[in-house]
Amino acid sequence: MTEATAFAATKGAQIYRGTARRNFALGMLFVVGTINFVDRQLLSVLVEPIRADMQFSDTQFGLLTGLAFALFYAAMGVPVAMIADRWNRVKLIGLSCIVWSAFTAACGLASNFWQLALMRFGVGAGEAGGTAPSLSVIADLYPPAKRPFAIGLFTCNGPFGVFVGAAFGAWAAANIGWRNAFVVIGIVGILVAPLLIWLVREPMRGAMDTQKQADAALPFGQSLAMFVRRRSLRMVMVGSGLAAFVSYGMLNWIPAFLMRTQKMPLEAMASWFAPAAGITFGVGILGGGWLVSRAAERSPRAYGTIPALATAVLVPTFIAALLVDSWQLSLALMLVPMAACTAYVAPALALVQNLTPPRSRATAAAVLMLMFNIVGLGLGPLFAGMVSDALKPEHGDASLRWALMALMPFAVAAGFAQFAMTRHLDKDFAE
Repeated sequence: MTEATAFAATKGAQIYRGTARRNFALGMLFVVGTINFVDRQLLSVLVEPIRADMQFSDTQFGLLTGLAFALFYAAMGVPVAMIADRWNRVKLIGLSCIVWSAFTAACGLASNFWQLALMRFGVGAGEAGGTAPSLSVIADLYPPAKRPFAIGLFTCNGPFGVFVGAAFGAWAAANIGWRNAFVVIGIVGILVAPLLIWLVREPMRGAMDTQKQADAALPFGQSLAMFVRRRSLRMVMVGSGLAAFVSYGMLNWIPAFLMRTQKMPLEAMASWFAPAAGITFGVGILGGGWLVSRAAERSPRAYGTIPALATAVLVPTFIAALLVDSWQLSLALMLVPMAACTAYVAPALALVQNLTPPRSRATAAAVLMLMFNIVGLGLGPLFAGMVSDALKPEHGDASLRWALMALMPFAVAAGFAQFAMTRHLDKDFAE
């Protein structure tokens, strides 16, 4: 990057010195991120009315909520992140929000599986410009010690989006229909995006780092080489990919399991599951970030030990929740594993931000999110859907119980990878 290009990329940027201003910027990013997750969750909540209208199989639904979205999200993630490392990130996030919201609204116009899949491709491509650039912005709003908690606050847009999506989706299915639900949420995103561009200024890159680092953006090959060179970054890729496989498989299929297998009424989805999911996912993400922020002051090994402990709690509690008969008891027992399954998110994202230079952070975050989205979002829901379809002739509506149970060996593998990462963190942080 030439000096002129570097100047153009940072023109108008500022150092956020006031707490109120940086917290406002974080809040606006949170709102846009919430819209992102509402768009994703809406399809999972509306699966039963859409299946009744279009006659989808569980495998097809796994493709729609997982692989169809994730492939385009992942394919666009790295190129868009490289743009974010070279251009105004706030404008990029706002423009991306307009794109994914327009495709979300178009989902309400689909009349068959392939049309709906095409719209989900568009949603995935647009949302690629949301999370990775936002993480890069947050790293320039807060110093390294505060990043795990700040990123934890930001990534609470996931559980809050799950809550809003589940509550709104259940209400919409009963009152305005699933098609209008997509249109309404799409319009909301199109209206909010310009406010982000107007109200939030691009922060100065590297302003919050304790050491001065090179201002030039790294080529993709050099950004990728960081994951090869540093063992903790390699291990966080493996552990996070497996953890995402489990958490996305759980997130996308728990509503259908409760309604189909446990006979939970659609009205109860809005009044009971929506707040339970929103609170527990939020506790897991925010709690993981807060615990690591506190514990990492004594040892960077906390970036691995805390997610590993959360995974150890997840496995037995989720198995217990799947084996009971009533939806009330099943939902009650799921509170702990729904919190534990997201505890890895903020530590993993913060670790990558803290071990990479300012002008490669969006790209580095996108590389990590390739694992989140290809292995996690792309394959987790699809795997559960295929297992459910395979077991349906023998187990009927109970096939989803055993499909979700099949995710647990992957959770065990994630815990081992997260714990193995702790051996390398001291050395990598020292470097």
